[in-house]
Amino acid sequence: MLKPFFSLGKKQTSKKLSSFSEACGNDDFSTREKKTCSDPYLQHAWVSVCIDILTRNVARAEYEVSKNGKVLNDHPVSKLFRYPNSQLSRFDLWKQTCAWWSLDGEAFWWFGDDYSCGVPKELFILNPRRMQHVVENGKVIKWVYTDEHSGRPTIILPDEIIHFKDWNPWNEYRGVSPLVSLGLEVEQDLLAARQNTGLLKEGGVPKGLLKTDQVLTENEAEMLARTWDKKYGHGMKNRVAVLGKGTEYQPLTFSPDVLKLYDMKKWNLYTILAKYGIPPRIANIQDSKSSLSGTDTDSQQRAFWNFTLIPLLKNFEQILEVQFYRRFNLEFTGSFNLEMIPELQESEDAQSNRDIAEINAGLKTINDVLRSRGEKEKPWGDKWYRQSSLVCEN
Repeated sequence: MLKPFFSLGKKQTSKKLSSFSEACGNDDFSTREKKTCSDPYLQHAWVSVCIDILTRNVARAEYEVSKNGKVLNDHPVSKLFRYPNSQLSRFDLWKQTCAWWSLDGEAFWWFGDDYSCGVPKELFILNPRRMQHVVENGKVIKWVYTDEHSGRPTIILPDEIIHFKDWNPWNEYRGVSPLVSLGLEVEQDLLAARQNTGLLKEGGVPKGLLKTDQVLTENEAEMLARTWDKKYGHGMKNRVAVLGKGTEYQPLTFSPDVLKLYDMKKWNLYTILAKYGIPPRIANIQDSKSSLSGTDTDSQQRAFWNFTLIPLLKNFEQILEVQFYRRFNLEFTGSFNLEMIPELQESEDAQSNRDIAEINAGLKTINDVLRSRGEKEKPWGDKWYRQSSLVCEN
């Protein structure tokens, strides 16, 4: 289970900052995290939605180990990524890695207590917020991991982990949360949500006024209010109100300032989506001005993969290339197979039209197309027949 974001207890504050604050290296961030938003993943719905969308889609791509272009399925290295440890699946490995990356801008793979040297046999995901780095002469010489339950520190050497980290301008040794620049937007949303909740609960804001030209004592005013609330309040609808002589009811509406909260929340929503690279339709958001066609949805799905997920996966591939394959001098390489991702595949109609165009242009033969589709070839399919409409110039 993911630990609370920016979790700082009162006893811990004086001893150490959270990994987020240390990564930023700026006192303003440590002050900000004590404000309204202490846990965006828990408190902010759209932050949680964005991270969930990223994690469940990243894990859809199959990570493959290959040598000279041939995929190795039975090699120990391949099995390591498919079965990281007895309690972690391949899907969970990449899902949790992406989740920590999206929350804190870094993730840690640990080789386990039994690791001594060489290629590891197990991989474990560590909580970045419980990792403290020790630097000497400009290099990290060890990591100190504090156990969540026992509170016991564990010394981990740099050679025993793989550190996924995003670029951090404040601390070269740690990653930085993508939410670092969205603190105000997230906090505004929480404050607006609280105010809206107060309005829904009628927190001191009446729906209307009972006005009369008569002079009422305090007791008479309270009795009138109780009588009105008893007959027409508490969810009573479509009731006929009978008002006394000289009494009228004046409904109240939201002030313009309250209505602006909705525009602000909408702006902040699109800011968060943009930060995480998630098109609105991927998050099931339909703008009234946008198209309802399937083509618009398909284009956003392709954009999500091409401009968000694929760059993220390539980043993970390069980190493993340096910290795993080259570290252990392996002759293999690892990559994510995207061939089975439906959003990246052409529709059958588009594929057929492209095949026909290439056949007519002489770029392919009938058998070339059949072989690519895994279908039975034609005896005459290796010859290209020029259409009669094509004119050859001498």
